[in-house]
Amino acid sequence: MLSNRQILTVAQMQAAEQALIDEGESVSSLMEKAGTGAADWVWRMAAGRPVTVLCGPGNNGGDGYVIARVLTERGLKVSVVAPLEPKTDAARKARAAWGGEPVEHATGSVFVDCLFGSGLTRGLDEGLEHLLLRLARAHDLHIAVDLPSGIDADSGEVLNDVLPIYDLTIALGAWKFAHWMMPAMEMMGARRLVDIGVGEDGETARLARRPHLSPPEMDAHKYSRGLLGVIGGVMPGASLLAARAAMHGGAGYVKLFTTHPVPQAPAELVVEHESLSSLLADDRLAAILIGPGLGRDADAHAKLAWTLGCDLPTVCDADALHLLEPVMVEGRTAPLIVTPHAGELEALGNNFGSVGLDRIDQLTELAEAIEGVVVAKGPDTMIDAPGDPVLIMPPATSWLSAAGTGDVLAGLIGSRLAVGSDSPSGHAVEACWLHAEAARLAGPAFTAGDLIDYIPAAYGNFL
Repeated sequence: MLSNRQILTVAQMQAAEQALIDEGESVSSLMEKAGTGAADWVWRMAAGRPVTVLCGPGNNGGDGYVIARVLTERGLKVSVVAPLEPKTDAARKARAAWGGEPVEHATGSVFVDCLFGSGLTRGLDEGLEHLLLRLARAHDLHIAVDLPSGIDADSGEVLNDVLPIYDLTIALGAWKFAHWMMPAMEMMGARRLVDIGVGEDGETARLARRPHLSPPEMDAHKYSRGLLGVIGGVMPGASLLAARAAMHGGAGYVKLFTTHPVPQAPAELVVEHESLSSLLADDRLAAILIGPGLGRDADAHAKLAWTLGCDLPTVCDADALHLLEPVMVEGRTAPLIVTPHAGELEALGNNFGSVGLDRIDQLTELAEAIEGVVVAKGPDTMIDAPGDPVLIMPPATSWLSAAGTGDVLAGLIGSRLAVGSDSPSGHAVEACWLHAEAARLAGPAFTAGDLIDYIPAAYGNFL
């Protein structure tokens, strides 16, 4: 499913299709490829049962007519509902090639939505919305072709209040942002991609590639594997979670600095109560994590400013993001990774001058402003760094929506950064994959502490 990882905007997809046409394809030939490829997936799901195809007036509707023709030729009973006449030459040709007569309503096993695909920017009108929902209710299984109708392809916004939930979404030509972004993502069921020959463009967004991790070198020692310093604060539980996670993320040595008691710290974790300056003066320190449990008072602000001023590879999470100011990152040359959730991303955007932008633009603008890596956490985690394409993580289990799991992710990012800061965005991707894999192995209803216990097994799955 993820062999083709690029993610295109509507404009980029239109340009890619035009490039294919310039090379000798036609709109109709591309429609034939897309519709036939989609028909293969519908055929598998139908397993001999009746199919209803809802065709819209544009080229997505034309894809639907191709699907109807191919499935009919294979012997399936196919009904087509077409509330609007085709408006493009390619769609009219596809309808003529199908050769059947549309019906006003149909019931059956499989419903295929080809009403509208990419490019929709406003919701369906009331009549089309009711028709879509009525057909969905009359069928057992639901398939969307390219995108569910009523979705903004570039933002993942759901444009109507009520839309069907699909069992399968068949992307055509390339993935769109809505396939991997909330809230649209949760409507789509399984996702499959039909290749129509779109070329790869290294500048476009893409799905994050599954990493391959390596064991330590034979002559490795705790410092060569990376020393991570975790800066604690008024809430020791959060920094302890992050430090415990970091101990399993690849770093050879983790120190937790705090002026507060740390109950139930594992024996393997070194807890320092010396001054912050003594910790940061250790020239063996490979990276720093600051934020989990830090607090937001004047002392926390001073710790953050001091830490960032030392210009070491640094991860800023949680409270550090609420305290972060543009002046703190001026003149830094060492890698910086920030890990905001949606609310923190918007607040940081306001602080760094990207007010009113959508989430993807906030992400890229913030990465440029801090000259570092931004890990925008959530069910559709996105990662960006200046000069790199936006990366979107494949979705992880929703059981990660539990207190403390963000601290675990921060610890893993810090640990991977300490292992080697040659590719900070790459290390952030590694940590996100470890986090998601540990959650998959943990099963349902885990706590953040439980999640940490599964990190070693997750790590082993990437070796």
